[in-house]
Amino acid sequence: MKITDVKVRCCQRRPGEFAANAFRTGDLAKFEFIVVTMTTDTGLEATTFGFAGRSAAGAGRLIADTLRPFFLGRDPLDREKAWHDFRVADRWWGHLPIYGYGPFDTCLWLLSALDAGQPLYKYLGAFRDSVPVYASSMILADPQAYVAEALRAKAEGLKAYKLHTPGHDLDYDIDVHRKVREAVGPDYRLMSDPVSMFNLEQSIRFGRELERLGYYWLEEPLYDEDVHALRELTRTLEIPVVGTEVLAKHPYSIAECIATRVVDRVRADVSWTGGVTGVMKTARLAEAFGVNCEVHTSIFHPLEIVNLHCAAAIKNCDFFEVLYPIENFAFGLKAPLPIRDGMATPPDGPGLGVEIDWDDIDNCTIAQV
Repeated sequence: MKITDVKVRCCQRRPGEFAANAFRTGDLAKFEFIVVTMTTDTGLEATTFGFAGRSAAGAGRLIADTLRPFFLGRDPLDREKAWHDFRVADRWWGHLPIYGYGPFDTCLWLLSALDAGQPLYKYLGAFRDSVPVYASSMILADPQAYVAEALRAKAEGLKAYKLHTPGHDLDYDIDVHRKVREAVGPDYRLMSDPVSMFNLEQSIRFGRELERLGYYWLEEPLYDEDVHALRELTRTLEIPVVGTEVLAKHPYSIAECIATRVVDRVRADVSWTGGVTGVMKTARLAEAFGVNCEVHTSIFHPLEIVNLHCAAAIKNCDFFEVLYPIENFAFGLKAPLPIRDGMATPPDGPGLGVEIDWDDIDNCTIAQV
C-alpha cells in the first residue's frame, strides 16, 4: 500500500454569535484550520483536521510544501519509520510548528485502521469502550457566568468542569473558583487552568486555595518551559499540577518532566503532540513512571474523535476534554460527538468511524494548496 495523493485545504469558519471571549483575546471572528486528505493506491482515503493558528493560508502552504513530498510514495503502515524520518528532516530543513505533523500522522493511523477493518481505538489496542467527559470553559464575562455554565454542565451529566479564568487579578480568580464550588456542591469534580498567567508565588497561593476548595487539579499556572518553578510548585502543593501541552517534540521533550516530577500529570493531544503516534508514545512513557497523561482538547470535533479513540486505548487518562459549550465547536462532522450521560463512546466503524461533513468543509475552504 502506497500513498498516492495528499490534499491540503485551507479553511475558515465564522462561528457567528459567540458568548465567550475565548482564547483570551476575544478574537473569535473566525476559526482557522486545515483539512488533510490522504489517498492510497488501494483506494483507501482518510481525512482529518489540523490546527492552523491565525492563518490557515499561511500555515497550510508551509505545512503542505514540507509534508506532501515527504509522504507521497510511503506505505502508511510504516508509521514508525515516517515518525523518525520526519524527526531528522524537521531538525535539518523543516522546523515546522508543533501542529504541523499531527494531521498527517493521524491520517496514517486512520488508513492503517481502515485497511485492517477496525475502529482506531481497537487497532491501537482498546482499554475501554467509554471515557468520562469534562467540560472546558472559555474565559467568561463574570463569576455568575461560570456558575451558570458549571451548573449546566453538571445538569447535562458531564463528569467535571474546568475553569479558564482571566488570570489578571488573583483575588478575582479565587473568588470565581469559590463561587463555582459553592454552586455545584462539594462532590462535583472541578479543575482549573489559568493558562500560564501566574508567577511561582501566586501559583502557590492559588493552588492552596484550590486545595481548600477540593479542586481535582491545577493546570498550567506557569509556562510549560518554566521547569524549575513548576518542579517547586509540584513539590509544594498536594493538588496535582498538570502541564506540558505546548512543549514541542513529545515525548522526548517531556521525558525529564516525567522522570523528575516537574509536574504530576502530563498532557498530549493529536494536534500539538505529533498525531496519534505522539500521544501514544507520551502516554506509554508516562505510564511507566506511574504518571497520568490527560488527553488535551484538539478544539475541532473531527480531531476530538481521534483524541477519543486514543483516550479509549490509554489506561492512565481520567477524562475526555471538550470545549464548552459543545455546540459552539460542533462542525466538521455529520453527527454530534458521541456523548451520553457524561460518557464518550468511540465509534465502532472502521478508521475514524464517523462521517466527515464535506458540505461544511466545502463552505469553509478558501484555498487548496
